[in-house]
Amino acid sequence: MGTATAPGRATEHAAAGRPASAIRFSKMQGAGNDFVVLDLRQDATLAERLSNPGDGLCRALANRRTGVGCDQVLGIERARSDGAVAAYRIWNADGSPARQCGNGARCVAAWLVRDGAAGEDFRLDSPSGTHAVQRAGKGRYTIGMGAPSFAPESIPLAGADREQDVYVVDLDGTEVAFGAVSMGNPHAVVVVEDVDDAPVATLGPALQRSASFPESVNVGFVQVLARDRIRLRVCERGAGETLACGSGACAAVAVLTRQGRVDGQGGVAVSLPGGDLHIQYDPGSGAIGMTGPAAFVFEGEMAMEDGA
Repeated sequence: MGTATAPGRATEHAAAGRPASAIRFSKMQGAGNDFVVLDLRQDATLAERLSNPGDGLCRALANRRTGVGCDQVLGIERARSDGAVAAYRIWNADGSPARQCGNGARCVAAWLVRDGAAGEDFRLDSPSGTHAVQRAGKGRYTIGMGAPSFAPESIPLAGADREQDVYVVDLDGTEVAFGAVSMGNPHAVVVVEDVDDAPVATLGPALQRSASFPESVNVGFVQVLARDRIRLRVCERGAGETLACGSGACAAVAVLTRQGRVDGQGGVAVSLPGGDLHIQYDPGSGAIGMTGPAAFVFEGEMAMEDGA
């Protein structure tokens, strides 16, 4: 792990005598899905700025040329439920809030362990609920991701009056088939023959803009290799294609298990562009567990102009 200072455009302003403030951060990644992690436990002002998309703070932090660069910003806060060691919030690179992020949850867990706030087994509050966490060794963590919901109104998926294994929508004259599920955030899962050739850059945004998904959607393109192995690429809402998506991996396994294509209860290895995750899904209890890596990249400060 290295240490760095990430200069922002406010650095020059500060040198010219204009006020600037430095935001301390940890840059982390889980299977290539990268994050800027901020400690908000004693900084309500910073939390308010992040929660205001018009402030532009998330976009400034996430910018890969003039900021730190990340897929999402994670803010660690005081626990909201009894028994949890902390809570966290999630903002996409465009400043929009998110309710779930599996790779981010592991990074928050690793951050809290390093901070001394958490041990081997603990609980975390996320925007979508409370999650059990276990250290799995070698920089890996297992997160209890809760139960998937296939009810159309919970995703939300418009135009569907009942749960279906496969939905079909018309996008500009082309029929697109997909499975849909909520993991605390909305997911569409499209089965393809080869993820390398999947139309991630075109079909992903098209589904996100579709009236079928009034709150947009994370779109996963999945290739089934065996009943215990799949490949996956995900176009995330508010971020575009990312190297990994933990909730997307859970969603893919849940949908494919429901369709009879994989054995989620036996465990499924999910290969993403940034690394591998292991997902275990018990359709009986509805519980999904996700195991994967969390790593520190560097620590730093980014100078930001006050009010920018």
